[in-house]
Amino acid sequence: MNILMVGSECTPFVKTGGLADVLGTLPHALKKQGADVRVVLPKYENMDDHWKEQLTHLDELDITLGWRSQYAGIEYINYEGIPVYFIDNEYYFKRSNLYGYGDEAERFVFFNKAVMDFICTLEWTPDILHCHDWQTGLIPVYLHTHYKDVEKLQGMKTVFTIHNLKYQGIYPQSVLHDLMDFDESMMRDDAFEFFGNINFMKGALNYADFITTVSETYAKEIQTPYYGENLDGVLRKRTDELIGIVNGIDEHNYNPMKDEALAFPYRSSLIKKAQNKMWLQAELGLPVRKEVPMIGIVSRMVEQKGFDLIGRVIDELLYHDDVQVVLLGTGEYQYEQLFQWVQHRHPEKMSANIRFSEPLSRQIYAASDMFLMPSRFEPCGIGQLIALRYLSAPIVRETGGLVDTVQPYNEETGEGNGFSFTNYNAHDMLYTIRRAVEFYQEPASWQNLVKNICKSKFTWKNSAEQYMDLYQTMFR
Repeated sequence: MNILMVGSECTPFVKTGGLADVLGTLPHALKKQGADVRVVLPKYENMDDHWKEQLTHLDELDITLGWRSQYAGIEYINYEGIPVYFIDNEYYFKRSNLYGYGDEAERFVFFNKAVMDFICTLEWTPDILHCHDWQTGLIPVYLHTHYKDVEKLQGMKTVFTIHNLKYQGIYPQSVLHDLMDFDESMMRDDAFEFFGNINFMKGALNYADFITTVSETYAKEIQTPYYGENLDGVLRKRTDELIGIVNGIDEHNYNPMKDEALAFPYRSSLIKKAQNKMWLQAELGLPVRKEVPMIGIVSRMVEQKGFDLIGRVIDELLYHDDVQVVLLGTGEYQYEQLFQWVQHRHPEKMSANIRFSEPLSRQIYAASDMFLMPSRFEPCGIGQLIALRYLSAPIVRETGGLVDTVQPYNEETGEGNGFSFTNYNAHDMLYTIRRAVEFYQEPASWQNLVKNICKSKFTWKNSAEQYMDLYQTMFR
């Protein structure tokens, strides 16, 4: 099985979010299942020079976009046994950020077309084009339209993975003619049309052979109006070709026994975990108290991640409850300002770190007893998976991948690996936090919970097996 993964970011080369982690780790897990997996992505300016210096120049292509003819260089690196190709064009990708520009449609139409032309010239032939998120949404469409008569592409299948339905690539209808070389016939509900505009993701949902998303619950949720972002109707039509496969984490990368960021490496020792807590308390200027429950938050500070809920009750929690809260993240100005004010009001209970630091994030996972993630919606989520790996009990809202990975603790049966609440309600969340704190104060119950957490395994091996089953099913 030959699989070409197509995406807009991939660790360790470039990353803004969880998509990069998937592209950086899933291919290795699929390779262990016997697949020949390769990756193609844009060559961005902000890729580290360490990687740029290792690239080999393979080819040059002329890419036609409407009246434009643009250069596309093909560069290559073999990263730990996975061939990774980069589409090079300085006009589109020599910029300080990956996204956020006024010509985003043109940049990614170029990328999609360059990928298709590159496949036509490549000696190796994929069986599956596995496309990720809206930035690759034209590839399933092109395979069935502009490139449908290319002999090499006959019989090739496409899988499209939704990592977050909220981001769809919506642009004016003029993009159809000016960049994509389509006419008005593609302004249909079963093609690109979306309230008078075009929608890259909708095109992929209509044309891909199979659709996946990153958890079973999210696959069901996005077929409802509340979560469907105006695409629920399309997804319901494709329900027989839509499944959810939960993401895994790289257990070698996230390993508290070998994590160089930690002061005290550990495997399952709560004593050493407490030492990490006291070390972090000292580092952040909090009172060094072994017995106080520490709640960690590592997140983008946006409404989707539940920050309106946290903001509504954080002062009440810190005023009445004996806890410490350690926050790391950046995001919307209102939340950044709020939590700096909370720290000023409760300096012995709150540490608000309005920045991002990979070492500090790992130190928070290792030091915290609980990890708060009350998302409004969460396709899969990686924070709760890392928290489980570092023996921090997740406190989550029951949505998306959080439902599929966090089982609420049941004191009667002794089952469960965290705590959860159903309604998107601040005081439901507060009640759940207080319930977790109560269990923390009962050593026998907490030790049992931690034993359950130790058994929680969300590796890429399980996910890769499900993807391989899907790929093989498509050719039966």
